[in-house]
Amino acid sequence: MPLTQTPSQFPEDVALRIEQSEARVIKAVFPSITNHHNTLFGGEALAWMDETAFIAATRFCRKTLVTVSSDRIDFNKPIPAGTLAELIARVIHVGNTSIKVEVNIFVEDMYQDLREHAIRGVFTFVAVDEQRKPTAVWPPHN
Repeated sequence: MPLTQTPSQFPEDVALRIEQSEARVIKAVFPSITNHHNTLFGGEALAWMDETAFIAATRFCRKTLVTVSSDRIDFNKPIPAGTLAELIARVIHVGNTSIKVEVNIFVEDMYQDLREHAIRGVFTFVAVDEQRKPTAVWPPHN
């Protein structure tokens, strides 16, 4: 039975593991990764998000994972060159063989205290065994 998305409804051991597996990555947005509008190229943002989600999911279960889908990705604010991007990934759903991870990107000005939410998306991973067959994500490997 899948575990619910509401943190208070996760069993205590799962909730603790979720908290411990949160991943945070900060990237500098240089001109080499921007588009013709001088903002972060969307494909680069998606790659960053998938990687950060993978880190959180792997930290959660310590098993071999593959990305199987990305849900709606909302690009709410452009991320200009010369800013910092903080990616925060957190497990939001635990199924039998799958894990969903929400990733949020915040854009931060390098020279003043200005931080805004820019992008949100959800990525789904499936745990696989040595034969690439789906396997249980919980309990984790230690």
